[in-house]
Amino acid sequence: MNIKQPATHTHFDFSGLSGREKYKLITGTVIPRPIALITSVDENGVVNAAPFSFFNALSGDPAIVAIGVENKPDMTFKDTGHNIRMTEQFTVNIVDQAMVDAMNICAVPFPADVDELDIAGLTAVPGVHVGCPRILQAPAALECKRYINLEVGKSREIILGEVVGVFIRQDCVNPQNKHVDQKRMDAVGRLGGHDYSTIRDQFTLPTMSVAEWEAKDSES
Repeated sequence: MNIKQPATHTHFDFSGLSGREKYKLITGTVIPRPIALITSVDENGVVNAAPFSFFNALSGDPAIVAIGVENKPDMTFKDTGHNIRMTEQFTVNIVDQAMVDAMNICAVPFPADVDELDIAGLTAVPGVHVGCPRILQAPAALECKRYINLEVGKSREIILGEVVGVFIRQDCVNPQNKHVDQKRMDAVGRLGGHDYSTIRDQFTLPTMSVAEWEAKDSES
């Protein structure tokens, strides 16, 4: 192993930082993060829609996704957290660039009885595997059932959901080989602060086998 002089870095000891400072460093370095525009319903059937950028896929089989949900300042549950606890269902709608403005409207902290989808001009489509709707304009939607909740401190919980069905816009997927056209998906990602990114600039880099690596190394 070649040991080289390390590059110059600024070190932050998280034991001495505030929660806000940790948040800024995490969201500024773990980038880009996919955005889940989550639709859910409460125990009375009232629909809620809210975006989350603490979101990702954790497993393919079983198909598990995770979202990080923060409580309100008074430590009560936000609508999404409450709804998932009560119904154990939610739908992850993937946000593309065409939906960015509507997604941002859904981020406004409206009262629980306000229909964010209607205000944002988004169309709700009845769920098939779950009781909450998906968003018609989304390039893809993952219908999920609650798998487990993990409390990570008094102000936040991580919700794992098992994907029980997925809807993908027809021009974005080949139903025979299950290949998803990521450029047509045109998804956006969250960066630090109020910044976002697209996935329009892409490159391909296949993982090498040991034999391929050895052949490549011998050529260099």
